Amino acid sequence: MIIDFHTHTFPDNIAAPTLDKLKHLSHTHPFTDGTGSGLEASMSAAGVDYSLVLPVATSVRQVAHINDASAQLNQTGRKLLSLGCMHPDYPDWKHELDRIAALGLKGIKLHPVYQGVDFDDPRCLRILERCGELDLLVVTHAGLDVGYPDKRNVTPAMIRRAVDQTGPVRLVLAHMGGWRCWDEAEQLLADTGVFLDTAFSLGELTPLGDGYYGPADLKLMERETFLRMVRTFGAHRVLFGTDSPWGGQAEELARLRSVGLEADELDAILGGNAQKLLGI
Repeated sequence: MIIDFHTHTFPDNIAAPTLDKLKHLSHTHPFTDGTGSGLEASMSAAGVDYSLVLPVATSVRQVAHINDASAQLNQTGRKLLSLGCMHPDYPDWKHELDRIAALGLKGIKLHPVYQGVDFDDPRCLRILERCGELDLLVVTHAGLDVGYPDKRNVTPAMIRRAVDQTGPVRLVLAHMGGWRCWDEAEQLLADTGVFLDTAFSLGELTPLGDGYYGPADLKLMERETFLRMVRTFGAHRVLFGTDSPWGGQAEELARLRSVGLEADELDAILGGNAQKLLGI
C-alpha cells in the first residue's frame, strides 16, 4: 500500500486563485490544479492508494468550518483522508480539540509560519499537550518555508524545546524535520520520538520560470544526507509525502525508489508506517 502522508487541496471554487497566489509567492510550479479531483487523478496515475490532506487554518474563523469539512470528506469513502486543523489563537481551543476527536479525525495540522507563532510558544505547547491526552496526531510544518524564507517559526531548536516541555504526543515533522535545516534537525531531534515526512525534501524545486531562483537555489537534500537521516531516526519513523500540489506524486515515488533504500525500509516509508498511524 502506498500512502501520501502530506497533500493539500482547496475547495473547487477557490482552488485556481489560491494556487495562483501561492505559486507566485513560492516561485514554484504546482503539479495539479489543487482540487480534490486533481489530486485523485494524480493518485491514479502514480499508483497511490490513499492521500492524507493537511488543511491549514490561517485565521481563527476558519477552524470549525475546516474541521467540519474534513470530517465530511472522511465519510465519503473516497481515497482522500483528511486531518483537522487548529489555530494557536483559537479562543476555545480545548473544546475544539475535543470536538475534533469526537468527529473521528485522526489529528490536526499546524503551520506556525502561516499562523504567526513560534512552535515553542505556550499557545502551541498547550495544543500539543491536549492532543497527546486525546491521542490525536499533530503534523506540523518544520523548518523554513519556500514562500517565506526569512521566517523562522519552526526551527529544530524550537521543536526540541517544545517536545521537552510537553507530555507524549505523536508528532510528525514535515520536510524531514526542518526544511533546509536538515543538519540541525538530525543533531537535535534524532533521540526524540518524532516522525518525519519526506515532502519537498529530495531532488530539486520545480521553478515557476520567472527567474527568481538561480541554479544553486533549486537543489534540496543530498541523497547521502537523506539516507543517513532515515537510518539515524529509523525507517519506522519516516513517512512518504509529496506536498502535492507542490510535488508530483509519480515523480516523488520514482525519486524515493531510486535513492538506495532497502526493501523493508521502502515498504515502511511508502505506506506501512502511515497505516499504523492512521489505523488503515
